[in-house]
Amino acid sequence: MHYHFASKADLGEALISRYSTRFFEALAEVDATGAAAPVKLAAYAKLYADVLSEQKMCLCGMLAAEYPTLPRPMQAAVVGFFDHSEHWLEAVLEQGRDEGSLAFAGPACDTARMIVSGLEGAMLVTRPYGDAARFQMAAASLLASLTAPPDGPARAQRGDSTERHDR
Repeated sequence: MHYHFASKADLGEALISRYSTRFFEALAEVDATGAAAPVKLAAYAKLYADVLSEQKMCLCGMLAAEYPTLPRPMQAAVVGFFDHSEHWLEAVLEQGRDEGSLAFAGPACDTARMIVSGLEGAMLVTRPYGDAARFQMAAASLLASLTAPPDGPARAQRGDSTERHDR
């Protein structure tokens, strides 16, 4: 090990870098499809589901649980992973808002953070149950909460939840 990596921290950084590179290459492939925002969000959630289906966890999510004990370079790499994920999601959310396919209150960056946190948390809570369907339900509910109502984005952006009742 010491032939290739001077320290455990160097090994950790290399693992995070490899994991991040693969994850972001997958996101670039999603972008290259030119798909609508809801399809991109579903593909993002599928990346997490695919990791779970292999009985694994998100490396950066697991390292985040031990963040205070990590060497500074590994801490920076973990934060970099989450920052990159949030920026990608923010762009997808803005795309969806512009298309009228997604509706959410507040800035896209806040919703992006909610998605990352929701999926990471769902992955973690699913693990002791060994039931991938539990994750799928949580991810589907999270993404469904962002889908624009059928009558268009204007109502969702106004926050108008009242329905018209003819008597």
